[in-house]
Amino acid sequence: MSKSRQMDTLASQATPDMLAKACLQTHCRSIAYTYNDPIIFMEYAIDVAKACKEQNIYSVAVSAGFINPAPRIEFFKHMDAANIDLKGFNETFYRKICGGHLQPVLDTLQYLVNETNCWVEITNLIIPGKNDDPKELRAMCEWIREQFNPFVPLHFTAFHPDFKILDKPRTPLETLVMARNIALDCGLKHAYTGNVAEASSGSTYCSHCHQLLIERSHYQLGRWQLDESGCCNNCKTPLAGFFESAPGTWGPRRQPIQFK
Repeated sequence: MSKSRQMDTLASQATPDMLAKACLQTHCRSIAYTYNDPIIFMEYAIDVAKACKEQNIYSVAVSAGFINPAPRIEFFKHMDAANIDLKGFNETFYRKICGGHLQPVLDTLQYLVNETNCWVEITNLIIPGKNDDPKELRAMCEWIREQFNPFVPLHFTAFHPDFKILDKPRTPLETLVMARNIALDCGLKHAYTGNVAEASSGSTYCSHCHQLLIERSHYQLGRWQLDESGCCNNCKTPLAGFFESAPGTWGPRRQPIQFK
């Protein structure tokens, strides 16, 4: 059996305890459940989250948020953070492109932000000609601002042709920047572009004095201008989120895991 086949076999047999130990071995502070949506493997994700919590390792769900109320409560009570894909702000888009519905996703966001202690961020993948209408983007940003608080991070990420949508081009950077500017104009404090190499629109700024706080380029951190308590080191305004006293040094590298 090839080495890659052996690794695939080991990964498919990974127990929750094995994953928690792998986090400790590699000095990971959190584990993310994604690809596919963790709601699909909900029971396994919960078991892993329980094992990780015993080791003080945080759990992050990356999900489309399309889930019924009862399992939503059970699943997210084990998550410390969630990144929810709000794929568009149009029921027709959700029905035709996603094969689902918009309202359950909005319900999930409202539940997470208003009824749990889970840290929540929102991602909107912009597909040219599908969900890039400025009026629709503004309506989405206004809904987020009205329903929640202005500090919920919103990420506008670039699409690339794949799977069943091969007839659309990559999302232009100009479209992502336009969407980010709409979000800022609507009063959202932390809006970002993603899947593009654009540090200025992918970095975090102080909501009060606008100083650069966390510089990002893809998965690489640059300047870090937070104090040990997670406040702007210029005006001392707290940055919404959860931060350790110093930035990590992991960077963009990947590391193979060998389960024991």
